[in-house]
Amino acid sequence: MESFIIEVINNYGYIGVCLLIAIENIFPPIPSEIILTFGGFMTKYSTMNIWGVIIAATIGSIIGSIILYSLGRLLNADKLERLFDSRLGKMLHLKKEDVKKAESWFGKHGSKAVFLCRFVPIVRSLISIPAGMAKMELGSFMVLTLVGTFIWNIVLVYLGRFAGDTWETAVSYIDAYSMVVIIIILIIILLFGFVTLRKKFSK
Repeated sequence: MESFIIEVINNYGYIGVCLLIAIENIFPPIPSEIILTFGGFMTKYSTMNIWGVIIAATIGSIIGSIILYSLGRLLNADKLERLFDSRLGKMLHLKKEDVKKAESWFGKHGSKAVFLCRFVPIVRSLISIPAGMAKMELGSFMVLTLVGTFIWNIVLVYLGRFAGDTWETAVSYIDAYSMVVIIIILIIILLFGFVTLRKKFSK
């Protein structure tokens, strides 16, 4: 994967960065850390410049986010409610009322969630789906996505620039950060799921 990313950026420059980041937003396992830090590194040894890489990456982020947001609009609350009310949903002790609660929560805290999640690996891409499902106003979604991804891109591109030939070492540190964040999120999800199921079964 790493060699493929490097080859694309080497051959296609800004367009390569834009396309890779757009794909990374749709398929989160593709590491934006490598794309952005290598892009920053390339600004020292090619005609690419820092702000060109940042802008290209930000455009790619917006493209990918809009695609996932649109997917979320297709997976609306009504369809989820039908799923929760189905035999499978009842077997899993899911209630369609939970969809309304989640929708209500996103209505209150969605803006903060969309912005802050742009700094969390994997979740930074997936947050676009619930934003679409909640029918978050597209203008607000675009602004929050633009600002959040712009900051993320600036940090990683400059990190790659400063790291220079040791940009891969910088990626390893970012990977460690990503792993810690993902573990924390998984623990929170598991605890929440355990508490929720325990309450439902106790009733």
